[in-house]
Amino acid sequence: MTWETVVGLEVHVQLRTVSKMFCGCSTAFGDPPNTNVCPVCLALPGALPVPNAEAIRLAARAALALGCTVHEQSVFARKNYFYPDLPKGYQISQFDRPLATDGALSFDSEDRGRISVHIQRLHVEEDAGKSHHDRYPGRTAVDLNRAGVPLAEIVSGPDLRSPAEARAYLGVLRQILVYAGASECSMEQGSLRVDANLSVRRPGAPLGTKTEVKNMNSFANVERALEAERERQIALLDGGRPVRQVTLLFDPATGRVQP
Repeated sequence: MTWETVVGLEVHVQLRTVSKMFCGCSTAFGDPPNTNVCPVCLALPGALPVPNAEAIRLAARAALALGCTVHEQSVFARKNYFYPDLPKGYQISQFDRPLATDGALSFDSEDRGRISVHIQRLHVEEDAGKSHHDRYPGRTAVDLNRAGVPLAEIVSGPDLRSPAEARAYLGVLRQILVYAGASECSMEQGSLRVDANLSVRRPGAPLGTKTEVKNMNSFANVERALEAERERQIALLDGGRPVRQVTLLFDPATGRVQP
């Protein structure tokens, strides 16, 4: 009996602004480390964030291009986690009241013909900084130039049924966002990043336990990572072992996913 693959994607795109989400620092790519920073994006005491109106406008434009309903009111929230490249100890994001919801993206699947993927939500948030693990032996360097860069996160429903469909969806999504002028969607510069949720099940059965593969930076690697994770889950289930809900990273050199 065959297994059915179920995939949902969370796509983070950098909005095409010249300044950050809550301050006036530049979003230019490739500048020297820690030069595009200020008290706001460094989270120094007493600094107050002010939303970037252009970022909101571009996010709304992206949402409309995806057929979403843009809400008159949306609310920013704190997403708390602790990591060296997150100066505040939390990310300013949106949770229960996002900017836009309930859109759709249609494309041609090689296996299923014309399909439509539900866009559950599009919300606005700020990026974290970037950790560099290869610049100093035995140490990690932190560059906060990206801290506070405006992002739109686009969350799909669990409507994709193969790694190939995931790649095709991303290609069409990128075309729409570039054409709308919302983002440059350059994976090489980190302005488009993908987190993928995958589970397997018997056809017609309830959804299985999902795992998340994070921070993939090419469409080809998204497809490869999902293929590897699908095979890993099927091997576990065929061997009578459970799939546990974990977060994974993909190693392009080995073609494997790992915690």
